[in-house]
Amino acid sequence: MHIAEGFLPSVHAVAWTAVAAPFVIHGAREVIKTVRRTPEAGVLLGVVGAFTFVMSAIKLPSVTGSSSHPTGTGLGTIIFRPPVMAFIATVVLIFQALLLAHGGLTTLGANVFSMGVAGPWVAYGAFVLCRRVAVPLLGAVFVAAFLADLVTYLVTSAQLALAFPSAEHGVWYSMSEFLAVFAITQIPLAIVEALIVVVIVSVLLRIASRELDLVGFFRRARLAGVEPPTGADDNPASVETTESVR
Repeated sequence: MHIAEGFLPSVHAVAWTAVAAPFVIHGAREVIKTVRRTPEAGVLLGVVGAFTFVMSAIKLPSVTGSSSHPTGTGLGTIIFRPPVMAFIATVVLIFQALLLAHGGLTTLGANVFSMGVAGPWVAYGAFVLCRRVAVPLLGAVFVAAFLADLVTYLVTSAQLALAFPSAEHGVWYSMSEFLAVFAITQIPLAIVEALIVVVIVSVLLRIASRELDLVGFFRRARLAGVEPPTGADDNPASVETTESVR
């Protein structure tokens, strides 16, 4: 899933870097604004950053010698919105390239765009849409986390197809081949990751409802009404947040 160092032609590497850069710069500004406005958000930022790093560092063998991995971006997307995830994903990918040899610096722009831009924005759009049509909160979380992973895989396949189109059949045929290579492992991974994110959000609703409220999670999630945080009766902070949500 991470495109390896030196794998893309130089023109493609530069182009994807140019496309991803504005999102990353905007994301960095949003992180600074978030921390200045809500210092308590620092803990949640650390949580989503660590989660993204750990999940996207898990490489599982796929067919033809390739590998697949979760992305971990769905959690941060629904808590902080996509701009923040563009910056967090960039930091994660830099550390992975330098410490784990996952991805690379020349392909950083392409990897950031697929994992830190395209995946989060589609996931967030789906989350908002689900809440507008009254899908339960955790159901919307599942859909968002699933799509954050799957769309990253789709965009990566498109990036590779553009760089290495089939000599006989063109880009679309090449993309279908890349999609087929990853699909066997990536779709189950996306489902598992989405379930994990649902569990984590359920826990955060219990133990960090005040922090979630401060960063605007409940305000965004209640587009069609949000359920009171689980265990509100047992958690004074949750009671306070529940009242504000209502």
